[in-house]
Amino acid sequence: MLKDQLNSQRWRLTAIQKSAAGIVCCARATEGPNKLRAVIVSEAKSNSICRTTSVVPMKVEDESKTSDDIEPKPKTTSSLMAQVLDRDNLTRALKQVKRNKGAPGIDGITVDALSAYLKQYWPRIKMHLALGTYHPKPARRVEIPKPDGRKRKLGIPGVVDRLIQQAIAQVLQSTWDDSFHDHSYGFRPNKSAHQAIRHAQSTIRSGKDWVVDCDIESFFDEVNHDVLMTRLRTKVKDDDLLELIKRYLKAGVWAGGKPVRSTKGVPQGSPLSPVLSNILLNDLDWELERRGYQFARYADDFQIYVGSQEAGERLMTHLQHYLGDVLRLKVQKTKSAVDRPCKRTFLGFGFSRRGCRLKVSDNATEKLKAKVRQLSRRTRGHSMRQIMAELKKSLLGWKAYFGIAEVMSPLRDLDKWVRRKLRCYVWKQWGRSGYRQLRRRGVSRQLAWNTAKSAHGPWRLSASPALARGLPNSYFRDLGLPELCPR
Repeated sequence: MLKDQLNSQRWRLTAIQKSAAGIVCCARATEGPNKLRAVIVSEAKSNSICRTTSVVPMKVEDESKTSDDIEPKPKTTSSLMAQVLDRDNLTRALKQVKRNKGAPGIDGITVDALSAYLKQYWPRIKMHLALGTYHPKPARRVEIPKPDGRKRKLGIPGVVDRLIQQAIAQVLQSTWDDSFHDHSYGFRPNKSAHQAIRHAQSTIRSGKDWVVDCDIESFFDEVNHDVLMTRLRTKVKDDDLLELIKRYLKAGVWAGGKPVRSTKGVPQGSPLSPVLSNILLNDLDWELERRGYQFARYADDFQIYVGSQEAGERLMTHLQHYLGDVLRLKVQKTKSAVDRPCKRTFLGFGFSRRGCRLKVSDNATEKLKAKVRQLSRRTRGHSMRQIMAELKKSLLGWKAYFGIAEVMSPLRDLDKWVRRKLRCYVWKQWGRSGYRQLRRRGVSRQLAWNTAKSAHGPWRLSASPALARGLPNSYFRDLGLPELCPR
Protein backbone atom coordinates (compact mmCIF):
# COMPACT_ATOMS: atom_id res chain seq x y z
CA MET A 1 0.00 0.00 0.00
CA LEU A 2 2.78 2.44 0.93
CA LYS A 3 4.72 1.56 -2.21
CA ASP A 4 1.68 2.35 -4.38
CA GLN A 5 1.10 5.62 -2.52
CA LEU A 6 4.72 6.75 -3.04
CA ASN A 7 4.72 5.80 -6.72
CA SER A 8 1.42 7.57 -7.28
CA GLN A 9 2.67 10.72 -5.54
CA ARG A 10 5.95 10.59 -7.53
CA TRP A 11 4.18 10.58 -10.92
CA ARG A 12 1.70 13.30 -9.91
CA LEU A 13 4.64 15.53 -8.96
CA THR A 14 6.47 14.95 -12.23
CA ALA A 15 3.86 16.86 -14.21
CA ILE A 16 4.68 20.24 -12.63
CA GLN A 17 8.48 19.96 -12.60
CA LYS A 18 9.03 22.88 -14.97
CA SER A 19 11.52 25.10 -13.14
CA ALA A 20 13.69 25.34 -10.04
CA ALA A 21 11.01 27.39 -8.26
CA GLY A 22 8.37 24.89 -9.29
CA ILE A 23 10.43 22.01 -7.93
CA VAL A 24 10.79 23.73 -4.60
CA CYS A 25 7.03 23.86 -4.24
CA CYS A 26 6.09 20.71 -6.14
CA ALA A 27 5.53 18.56 -3.07
CA ARG A 28 2.55 20.80 -2.23
CA ALA A 29 0.88 20.29 -5.59
CA THR A 30 -1.71 17.79 -4.37
CA GLU A 31 -2.24 17.25 -0.67
CA GLY A 32 0.41 19.45 1.00
CA PRO A 33 3.20 18.29 3.33
CA ASN A 34 1.02 17.72 6.39
CA LYS A 35 -1.58 15.62 4.63
CA LEU A 36 1.02 13.70 2.64
CA ARG A 37 2.93 12.81 5.76
CA ALA A 38 -0.27 11.85 7.58
CA VAL A 39 -1.17 9.42 4.78
CA ILE A 40 2.32 7.91 4.72
CA VAL A 41 2.47 7.58 8.49
CA SER A 42 -0.99 6.03 8.61
CA GLU A 43 -0.01 3.43 6.05
CA ALA A 44 3.28 2.85 7.85
CA LYS A 45 1.51 2.16 11.13
CA SER A 46 -0.89 -0.30 9.60
CA ASN A 47 1.96 -2.28 8.02
CA SER A 48 4.43 -2.17 10.99
CA ILE A 49 7.03 -0.46 8.85
CA CYS A 50 10.72 -0.06 9.88
CA ARG A 51 12.93 3.02 9.56
CA THR A 52 14.90 3.82 6.39
CA THR A 53 18.51 4.89 6.49
CA SER A 54 18.78 5.74 2.80
CA VAL A 55 20.82 8.74 1.75
CA VAL A 56 19.44 11.18 -0.81
CA PRO A 57 19.27 11.23 -3.71
CA MET A 58 17.52 7.85 -3.66
CA LYS A 59 17.55 5.99 -6.94
CA VAL A 60 14.38 4.75 -8.61
CA GLU A 61 15.25 1.12 -7.93
CA ASP A 62 15.13 1.86 -4.19
CA GLU A 63 11.35 2.00 -4.51
CA SER A 64 11.34 -1.77 -4.83
CA LYS A 65 12.24 -2.10 -1.16
CA THR A 66 9.58 -3.56 1.06
CA SER A 67 7.59 -1.60 3.58
CA ASP A 68 9.67 -3.19 6.34
CA ASP A 69 12.49 -0.70 5.56
CA ILE A 70 10.76 2.42 6.98
CA GLU A 71 9.93 3.18 10.61
CA PRO A 72 6.71 5.09 11.30
CA LYS A 73 6.76 8.60 12.67
CA PRO A 74 4.13 9.03 15.38
CA LYS A 75 2.86 12.45 14.24
CA THR A 76 2.33 14.70 11.24
CA THR A 77 4.77 17.37 10.08
CA SER A 78 5.32 19.81 12.94
CA SER A 79 4.63 23.53 12.62
CA LEU A 80 8.23 24.81 12.42
CA MET A 81 9.25 21.99 10.11
CA ALA A 82 6.31 22.92 7.89
CA GLN A 83 7.64 26.51 7.83
CA VAL A 84 11.04 25.21 6.74
CA LEU A 85 9.41 23.25 3.89
CA ASP A 86 7.07 26.09 2.95
CA ARG A 87 7.19 27.08 -0.72
CA ASP A 88 7.99 30.75 -0.12
CA ASN A 89 10.68 29.96 2.44
CA LEU A 90 12.37 27.44 0.14
CA THR A 91 12.20 29.82 -2.82
CA ARG A 92 13.93 32.54 -0.77
CA ALA A 93 16.54 30.01 0.35
CA LEU A 94 17.18 28.90 -3.23
CA LYS A 95 17.72 32.48 -4.38
CA GLN A 96 20.09 33.15 -1.48
CA VAL A 97 22.17 30.04 -2.20
CA LYS A 98 22.48 31.12 -5.85
CA ARG A 99 23.49 34.64 -4.81
CA ASN A 100 26.15 33.32 -2.45
CA LYS A 101 27.53 30.97 -5.12
CA GLY A 102 30.45 29.14 -3.54
CA ALA A 103 32.33 25.92 -4.25
CA PRO A 104 30.66 22.48 -4.48
CA GLY A 105 30.64 19.98 -1.63
CA ILE A 106 31.81 16.37 -1.66
CA ASP A 107 29.14 15.40 -4.22
CA GLY A 108 30.63 17.80 -6.80
CA ILE A 109 27.29 19.45 -7.63
CA THR A 110 27.76 23.12 -8.48
CA VAL A 111 25.40 25.99 -7.75
CA ASP A 112 24.73 26.35 -11.48
CA ALA A 113 23.62 22.70 -11.65
CA LEU A 114 21.40 22.94 -8.56
CA SER A 115 18.15 23.77 -10.38
CA ALA A 116 18.44 20.79 -12.72
CA TYR A 117 19.29 18.53 -9.78
CA LEU A 118 16.25 19.70 -7.83
CA LYS A 119 13.95 19.00 -10.76
CA GLN A 120 14.86 15.35 -10.55
CA TYR A 121 15.34 14.73 -6.84
CA TRP A 122 13.61 17.41 -4.77
CA PRO A 123 10.21 15.60 -4.30
CA ARG A 124 11.94 12.62 -2.70
CA ILE A 125 14.30 14.81 -0.63
CA LYS A 126 11.33 16.77 0.68
CA MET A 127 9.47 13.57 1.52
CA HIS A 128 12.41 12.34 3.62
CA LEU A 129 12.61 15.73 5.36
CA ALA A 130 8.90 15.49 6.20
CA LEU A 131 9.31 11.91 7.47
CA GLY A 132 12.38 12.80 9.52
CA THR A 133 14.56 10.27 7.66
CA TYR A 134 16.88 12.72 5.85
CA HIS A 135 20.58 12.34 6.63
CA PRO A 136 22.99 15.15 5.55
CA LYS A 137 26.27 14.44 3.83
CA PRO A 138 29.57 15.45 5.48
CA ALA A 139 30.96 18.86 4.58
CA ARG A 140 34.12 19.15 2.48
CA ARG A 141 37.10 20.22 4.60
CA VAL A 142 39.04 23.23 3.30
CA GLU A 143 41.88 24.97 5.16
CA ILE A 144 42.85 28.56 4.40
CA PRO A 145 45.90 30.32 5.88
CA LYS A 146 45.49 32.98 8.57
CA PRO A 147 47.74 36.04 9.02
CA ASP A 148 49.31 34.51 12.15
CA GLY A 149 50.48 31.42 10.25
CA ARG A 150 47.73 29.11 11.46
CA LYS A 151 44.97 27.72 9.27
CA ARG A 152 41.26 28.35 9.43
CA LYS A 153 39.21 25.21 8.91
CA LEU A 154 36.16 25.62 6.70
CA GLY A 155 33.42 23.08 6.10
CA ILE A 156 31.72 23.41 2.71
CA PRO A 157 28.37 21.56 2.62
CA GLY A 158 26.90 20.27 -0.62
CA VAL A 159 24.59 22.69 -2.42
CA VAL A 160 21.47 20.70 -1.50
CA ASP A 161 22.42 20.78 2.16
CA ARG A 162 23.18 24.51 1.82
CA LEU A 163 19.65 25.00 0.50
CA ILE A 164 18.12 23.09 3.43
CA GLN A 165 20.34 24.84 5.99
CA GLN A 166 19.46 28.23 4.53
CA ALA A 167 15.76 27.38 4.83
CA ILE A 168 16.29 26.34 8.47
CA ALA A 169 18.35 29.46 9.21
CA GLN A 170 15.56 31.71 7.90
CA VAL A 171 13.00 30.09 10.20
CA LEU A 172 15.35 30.23 13.21
CA GLN A 173 16.14 33.87 12.46
CA SER A 174 12.48 34.87 12.41
CA THR A 175 11.83 32.85 15.59
CA TRP A 176 14.77 34.24 17.58
CA ASP A 177 15.40 37.72 16.25
CA ASP A 178 13.05 39.51 18.67
CA SER A 179 14.91 38.02 21.64
CA PHE A 180 18.39 39.06 20.45
CA HIS A 181 20.03 42.07 22.09
CA ASP A 182 20.05 45.37 20.21
CA HIS A 183 23.84 45.49 20.37
CA SER A 184 24.21 42.14 18.60
CA TYR A 185 24.92 43.22 15.02
CA GLY A 186 26.13 40.11 13.23
CA PHE A 187 24.10 38.46 10.44
CA ARG A 188 20.78 40.03 11.39
CA PRO A 189 18.21 41.92 9.31
CA ASN A 190 18.84 45.68 9.28
CA LYS A 191 22.09 45.22 11.26
CA SER A 192 25.64 45.61 10.00
CA ALA A 193 29.28 45.75 11.02
CA HIS A 194 29.27 49.51 10.39
CA GLN A 195 26.54 49.93 13.01
CA ALA A 196 28.62 47.95 15.52
CA ILE A 197 31.65 50.14 14.84
CA ARG A 198 29.64 53.37 15.14
CA HIS A 199 28.12 52.19 18.44
CA ALA A 200 31.59 51.35 19.76
CA GLN A 201 32.85 54.80 18.72
CA SER A 202 29.96 56.66 20.41
CA THR A 203 30.37 54.60 23.59
CA ILE A 204 34.09 55.41 23.80
CA ARG A 205 33.40 59.10 23.22
CA SER A 206 30.85 59.06 26.04
CA GLY A 207 33.65 58.39 28.54
CA LYS A 208 34.07 54.60 28.50
CA ASP A 209 37.71 54.91 27.48
CA TRP A 210 38.89 51.43 28.46
CA VAL A 211 38.05 48.38 26.37
CA VAL A 212 37.81 44.71 27.34
CA ASP A 213 38.79 43.01 24.11
CA CYS A 214 37.90 39.35 24.56
CA ASP A 215 38.80 36.79 21.88
CA ILE A 216 37.10 33.37 22.02
CA GLU A 217 39.53 30.63 21.09
CA SER A 218 38.50 28.82 17.86
CA PHE A 219 34.86 29.67 18.51
CA PHE A 220 33.21 27.84 15.60
CA ASP A 221 35.39 24.76 16.16
CA GLU A 222 34.74 24.60 19.91
CA VAL A 223 30.96 25.07 20.18
CA ASN A 224 29.56 22.50 22.60
CA HIS A 225 26.64 20.68 20.94
CA ASP A 226 24.79 19.93 24.19
CA VAL A 227 24.95 23.56 25.32
CA LEU A 228 23.79 24.78 21.92
CA MET A 229 20.89 22.31 21.73
CA THR A 230 19.80 23.32 25.24
CA ARG A 231 19.65 26.96 24.13
CA LEU A 232 17.69 26.01 21.01
CA ARG A 233 15.07 24.10 23.01
CA THR A 234 14.13 27.22 24.97
CA LYS A 235 12.29 28.61 21.91
CA VAL A 236 12.17 25.78 19.36
CA LYS A 237 9.46 23.41 20.56
CA ASP A 238 9.78 21.14 17.58
CA ASP A 239 11.47 17.76 17.95
CA ASP A 240 11.66 17.14 14.20
CA LEU A 241 13.49 20.41 13.50
CA LEU A 242 15.77 19.96 16.50
CA GLU A 243 16.67 16.47 15.33
CA LEU A 244 17.50 17.73 11.83
CA ILE A 245 19.72 20.50 13.24
CA LYS A 246 21.46 17.96 15.46
CA ARG A 247 22.13 15.75 12.44
CA TYR A 248 23.75 18.69 10.68
CA LEU A 249 25.94 19.34 13.71
CA LYS A 250 26.98 15.67 13.81
CA ALA A 251 27.34 15.23 10.04
CA GLY A 252 31.07 15.91 10.27
CA VAL A 253 33.50 16.62 7.46
CA TRP A 254 35.20 14.71 4.67
CA ALA A 255 38.94 14.92 5.29
CA GLY A 256 41.80 12.72 4.20
CA GLY A 257 39.56 10.63 1.97
CA LYS A 258 37.20 9.56 4.74
CA PRO A 259 34.34 10.99 6.83
CA VAL A 260 35.24 12.40 10.24
CA ARG A 261 32.35 12.65 12.69
CA SER A 262 31.92 15.92 14.60
CA THR A 263 31.64 15.87 18.38
CA LYS A 264 31.77 19.65 18.76
CA GLY A 265 31.76 22.84 16.70
CA VAL A 266 29.75 24.17 13.79
CA PRO A 267 31.41 24.28 10.36
CA GLN A 268 32.42 27.73 9.11
CA GLY A 269 30.93 28.11 5.67
CA SER A 270 27.58 26.68 6.69
CA PRO A 271 24.48 28.91 6.32
CA LEU A 272 23.41 27.75 9.79
CA SER A 273 26.58 28.83 11.59
CA PRO A 274 25.86 32.59 11.91
CA VAL A 275 22.40 32.25 13.44
CA LEU A 276 23.56 29.42 15.72
CA SER A 277 26.43 31.61 16.97
CA ASN A 278 23.96 34.37 17.82
CA ILE A 279 21.71 31.92 19.66
CA LEU A 280 24.59 30.52 21.70
CA LEU A 281 26.00 33.93 22.67
CA ASN A 282 22.63 35.58 23.31
CA ASP A 283 22.80 34.69 27.01
CA LEU A 284 26.18 36.42 27.22
CA ASP A 285 24.65 39.59 25.76
CA TRP A 286 21.88 39.69 28.33
CA GLU A 287 24.27 38.84 31.17
CA LEU A 288 26.32 41.92 30.22
CA GLU A 289 23.11 43.96 29.99
CA ARG A 290 22.04 42.78 33.45
CA ARG A 291 25.36 43.95 34.87
CA GLY A 292 25.03 47.35 33.16
CA TYR A 293 27.91 47.08 30.66
CA GLN A 294 28.10 48.75 27.25
CA PHE A 295 29.27 46.44 24.47
CA ALA A 296 29.16 45.71 20.76
CA ARG A 297 29.14 42.19 19.33
CA TYR A 298 29.37 40.91 15.77
CA ALA A 299 29.09 37.10 15.80
CA ASP A 300 32.01 35.94 18.00
CA ASP A 301 33.84 39.30 17.83
CA PHE A 302 32.88 41.57 20.73
CA GLN A 303 34.26 44.36 22.87
CA ILE A 304 33.02 45.73 26.19
CA TYR A 305 33.65 49.33 27.25
CA VAL A 306 34.30 50.40 30.84
CA GLY A 307 35.49 53.50 32.67
CA SER A 308 38.67 52.22 34.33
CA GLN A 309 41.34 49.56 34.02
CA GLU A 310 40.34 48.02 37.37
CA ALA A 311 36.76 47.54 36.20
CA GLY A 312 38.05 46.00 32.99
CA GLU A 313 40.27 43.51 34.83
CA ARG A 314 37.37 42.41 37.05
CA LEU A 315 35.15 41.98 34.00
CA MET A 316 37.79 39.96 32.12
CA THR A 317 38.03 37.53 35.06
CA HIS A 318 34.23 37.21 35.15
CA LEU A 319 34.11 36.61 31.39
CA GLN A 320 36.63 33.79 31.59
CA HIS A 321 34.55 32.04 34.25
CA TYR A 322 31.23 32.66 32.48
CA LEU A 323 32.39 31.48 29.07
CA GLY A 324 34.13 28.43 30.54
CA ASP A 325 31.50 27.33 33.08
CA VAL A 326 28.28 28.25 31.27
CA LEU A 327 29.04 28.14 27.54
CA ARG A 328 32.02 25.71 27.63
CA LEU A 329 34.20 28.10 25.62
CA LYS A 330 37.77 29.31 26.20
CA VAL A 331 39.20 32.81 26.15
CA GLN A 332 42.36 33.10 24.06
CA LYS A 333 44.55 34.98 26.50
CA THR A 334 47.26 35.92 23.99
CA LYS A 335 44.76 37.90 21.90
CA SER A 336 42.58 39.24 24.73
CA ALA A 337 43.45 42.31 26.78
CA VAL A 338 42.17 45.25 28.79
CA ASP A 339 43.59 48.33 27.09
CA ARG A 340 42.94 51.75 25.64
CA PRO A 341 40.75 51.68 22.50
CA CYS A 342 43.49 53.29 20.38
CA LYS A 343 45.65 50.20 20.97
CA ARG A 344 43.01 47.65 19.92
CA THR A 345 41.12 46.95 16.71
CA PHE A 346 37.52 45.97 16.11
CA LEU A 347 36.17 44.48 12.88
CA GLY A 348 39.13 45.77 10.89
CA PHE A 349 39.06 49.31 12.32
CA GLY A 350 41.07 51.12 14.94
CA PHE A 351 40.45 54.36 16.83
CA SER A 352 42.71 57.40 16.84
CA ARG A 353 44.26 58.57 20.09
CA ARG A 354 42.67 62.00 19.82
CA GLY A 355 39.01 62.36 19.00
CA CYS A 356 38.42 58.60 18.62
CA ARG A 357 38.26 58.85 14.83
CA LEU A 358 37.95 55.69 12.76
CA LYS A 359 41.00 54.46 10.93
CA VAL A 360 41.84 51.34 8.94
CA SER A 361 43.80 48.79 10.96
CA ASP A 362 47.31 47.75 9.94
CA ASN A 363 46.17 44.15 9.42
CA ALA A 364 43.47 45.25 6.97
CA THR A 365 46.02 47.32 5.06
CA GLU A 366 48.47 44.43 4.82
CA LYS A 367 45.73 42.08 3.58
CA LEU A 368 44.89 44.49 0.78
CA LYS A 369 48.56 44.82 -0.18
CA ALA A 370 48.88 41.04 -0.29
CA LYS A 371 45.89 40.88 -2.63
CA VAL A 372 47.36 43.55 -4.93
CA ARG A 373 50.69 41.71 -5.01
CA GLN A 374 48.91 38.52 -5.97
CA LEU A 375 47.00 40.19 -8.80
CA SER A 376 50.03 42.04 -10.17
CA ARG A 377 52.49 39.16 -10.35
CA ARG A 378 54.56 39.40 -13.52
CA THR A 379 54.34 35.64 -14.13
CA ARG A 380 50.56 35.89 -14.66
CA GLY A 381 51.22 37.33 -18.11
CA HIS A 382 48.01 39.39 -18.21
CA SER A 383 47.55 42.72 -19.93
CA MET A 384 47.17 45.88 -17.89
CA ARG A 385 43.46 46.06 -18.71
CA GLN A 386 42.91 42.53 -17.39
CA ILE A 387 44.86 43.32 -14.23
CA MET A 388 42.88 46.53 -13.81
CA ALA A 389 39.51 44.75 -14.14
CA GLU A 390 40.41 42.27 -11.37
CA LEU A 391 41.98 44.95 -9.22
CA LYS A 392 38.98 47.24 -9.62
CA LYS A 393 36.65 44.57 -8.22
CA SER A 394 38.83 44.01 -5.15
CA LEU A 395 39.42 47.70 -4.47
CA LEU A 396 35.76 48.64 -4.80
CA GLY A 397 34.75 45.90 -2.35
CA TRP A 398 37.45 47.01 0.09
CA LYS A 399 36.39 50.65 -0.27
CA ALA A 400 32.72 49.82 0.32
CA TYR A 401 33.61 48.48 3.76
CA PHE A 402 36.51 50.70 4.83
CA GLY A 403 35.20 53.85 3.18
CA ILE A 404 33.75 55.06 6.50
CA ALA A 405 37.28 55.63 7.83
CA GLU A 406 37.86 59.17 9.09
CA VAL A 407 41.68 59.18 9.17
CA MET A 408 42.63 59.75 5.53
CA SER A 409 46.44 59.59 5.51
CA PRO A 410 46.65 55.74 5.47
CA LEU A 411 44.24 55.67 2.52
CA ARG A 412 46.29 58.24 0.60
CA ASP A 413 49.42 56.18 1.24
CA LEU A 414 47.61 53.09 -0.04
CA ASP A 415 46.60 54.86 -3.24
CA LYS A 416 50.21 55.88 -3.86
CA TRP A 417 51.44 52.35 -3.13
CA VAL A 418 48.93 50.74 -5.52
CA ARG A 419 49.88 53.12 -8.35
CA ARG A 420 53.58 52.47 -7.71
CA LYS A 421 52.93 48.73 -7.82
CA LEU A 422 51.20 49.11 -11.18
CA ARG A 423 54.04 51.25 -12.57
CA CYS A 424 56.41 48.50 -11.52
CA TYR A 425 54.24 45.93 -13.34
CA VAL A 426 54.17 48.03 -16.53
CA TRP A 427 57.93 48.62 -16.44
CA LYS A 428 58.52 44.87 -16.20
CA GLN A 429 56.21 44.30 -19.16
CA TRP A 430 58.08 46.86 -21.27
CA GLY A 431 61.40 45.11 -20.76
CA ARG A 432 64.00 46.27 -23.30
CA SER A 433 61.52 48.63 -24.93
CA GLY A 434 61.42 50.82 -21.80
CA TYR A 435 63.35 53.68 -23.43
CA ARG A 436 61.07 53.84 -26.50
CA GLN A 437 57.91 53.60 -24.34
CA LEU A 438 59.03 56.50 -22.15
CA ARG A 439 59.89 58.65 -25.17
CA ARG A 440 56.44 58.01 -26.69
CA ARG A 441 54.90 59.29 -23.48
CA GLY A 442 56.74 62.58 -23.56
CA VAL A 443 59.71 61.86 -21.30
CA SER A 444 62.88 63.74 -22.29
CA ARG A 445 65.63 61.87 -24.09
CA GLN A 446 68.19 62.14 -21.30
CA LEU A 447 65.78 61.18 -18.49
CA ALA A 448 64.42 58.23 -20.47
CA TRP A 449 67.96 57.05 -21.30
CA ASN A 450 69.18 57.34 -17.70
CA THR A 451 66.14 55.43 -16.45
CA ALA A 452 66.35 52.67 -19.07
CA LYS A 453 70.09 52.12 -18.40
CA SER A 454 69.79 52.35 -14.62
CA ALA A 455 71.16 49.50 -12.52
CA HIS A 456 68.28 49.81 -10.08
CA GLY A 457 65.54 47.25 -10.02
CA PRO A 458 61.89 47.69 -11.20
CA TRP A 459 60.52 48.53 -7.73
CA ARG A 460 63.11 51.29 -7.20
CA LEU A 461 62.47 52.71 -10.66
CA SER A 462 58.69 52.64 -10.18
CA ALA A 463 59.15 55.74 -7.97
CA SER A 464 61.40 57.53 -10.46
CA PRO A 465 60.46 60.85 -12.12
CA ALA A 466 60.48 59.24 -15.56
CA LEU A 467 57.76 56.72 -14.74
CA ALA A 468 55.77 59.34 -12.83
CA ARG A 469 55.72 61.47 -16.00
CA GLY A 470 55.23 58.59 -18.43
CA LEU A 471 52.53 56.91 -16.32
CA PRO A 472 50.80 59.74 -14.41
CA ASN A 473 47.88 59.29 -12.05
CA SER A 474 45.47 60.24 -14.85
CA TYR A 475 46.67 57.23 -16.89
CA PHE A 476 45.47 54.79 -14.21
CA ARG A 477 42.34 56.84 -13.58
CA ASP A 478 41.42 56.53 -17.27
CA LEU A 479 41.90 52.75 -17.03
CA GLY A 480 39.31 52.69 -14.22
CA LEU A 481 41.51 52.39 -11.14
CA PRO A 482 39.40 53.35 -8.07
CA GLU A 483 40.87 55.77 -5.54
CA LEU A 484 40.51 54.69 -1.91
CA CYS A 485 40.88 58.20 -0.54
CA PRO A 486 38.27 60.66 -1.85
CA ARG A 487 39.78 63.75 -3.44
